[in-house]
Amino acid sequence: MRKVMKLEGEICANCAAKVQAAVEKLPGVNEASVNAMTYKFTLDAEDAAFDAALEQSIKIFADIEPDCEVVA
Repeated sequence: MRKVMKLEGEICANCAAKVQAAVEKLPGVNEASVNAMTYKFTLDAEDAAFDAALEQSIKIFADIEPDCEVVA
């Protein structure tokens, strides 16, 4: 399953890269993309693991860049 979500708040390119790298290491994640210019987060994960990966991704955003929120 692949879903593109909007980001709200501030995120720099460096933090976006850190978030992207951390999300791509999650189990079941095929690909992740965090675009600091368009404020979009793309998550591509196996169907069975998608909800858990999204929940963990939101936590990763909160840990790395608390001023940025994923609007699912």
